[in-house]
Amino acid sequence: MNAFENTATSLEAAAARAADAALERVAAARSAIGTVVFGQASVVEEALITVLSGGHGLLVGVPGLAKTKLVETLGTVLGLDERRVQFTPDLMPADILGSEVLEESADHRRAFRFVKGPVFAQLLMADEINRASPRTQSALLQAMQELHVTVAGQRYDLPRPFHVLATQNPIEQEGTYPLPEAQLDRFLMQIDVLYPDRDAERRILVETTGEHEAVARPAMTADDLMSAQRLVRRLPVGDSVVDAILNLVRSARPGEGDAATKHIAWGPGPRAAQALMLATRARALIDGRLSPSIDDVKALALPVLKHRMALTFAARADGETIPKIVATLVERLG
Repeated sequence: MNAFENTATSLEAAAARAADAALERVAAARSAIGTVVFGQASVVEEALITVLSGGHGLLVGVPGLAKTKLVETLGTVLGLDERRVQFTPDLMPADILGSEVLEESADHRRAFRFVKGPVFAQLLMADEINRASPRTQSALLQAMQELHVTVAGQRYDLPRPFHVLATQNPIEQEGTYPLPEAQLDRFLMQIDVLYPDRDAERRILVETTGEHEAVARPAMTADDLMSAQRLVRRLPVGDSVVDAILNLVRSARPGEGDAATKHIAWGPGPRAAQALMLATRARALIDGRLSPSIDDVKALALPVLKHRMALTFAARADGETIPKIVATLVERLG
């Protein structure tokens, strides 16, 4: 074996060790979250997938379903600097981004100093995000998309990694501002948080109302997370999975000429296909696999697509729903 082959073999062995280590850390993180957040296995999985994919997530559910608890636990388990902002109609961009303050030094010289806001965190929880005004939403949108903010013409880079996990109450719409489509598209997934089943709710009652309550323990560091995110992007994806993603996303757009898409007013763009590609890789990693399958595409189709689609008025009048249409499109994948 020559020197080149020795080097190639060593690199492959190092990559395999790094992949095994990442799999162990991700499994440990998932287990650690499960000791604190009960009865929300699919929500925990989708939130982990979102973060491992390097994206942002929109948690939709009624109050009291542990959305805030989940984000706090994620921050602890993944070793991230986590902050929370309660969105209200009077929240201003400076309340999130930060602002410049005028300071006077000992020699009586005055200068502006930028005081960073809560957006300068590795994990930002935007609670009740749809209560903020469009002006504040636009400030957060720049941070989500470009990973930096601009204040007084000066650019300030955000820490890495940077993730936004936002919550939204689906039943209370008074005093809210619907999120614009451009901002919805920046969320990698919409994660619906549903009521727990009876057994899970019984466990919640028993384990959270006693003298001692489970506390989250760190299972990863921010560097570990970024290594896992890089691994996600390196996982190989077969042609059949790529074709399945393309077929699904393209079939969810209006004008495809079949019975399902005639109900769609507007559908997902290429960013949805990118999100689905990354999410399927992350799901495979969470399950201990190093390559995604078509089953991963089917499992993640709804959370990736539903906030990127809208029905026509006629479809809504006929009782059609986006989940029903996505289910129909998924069935065609075989």
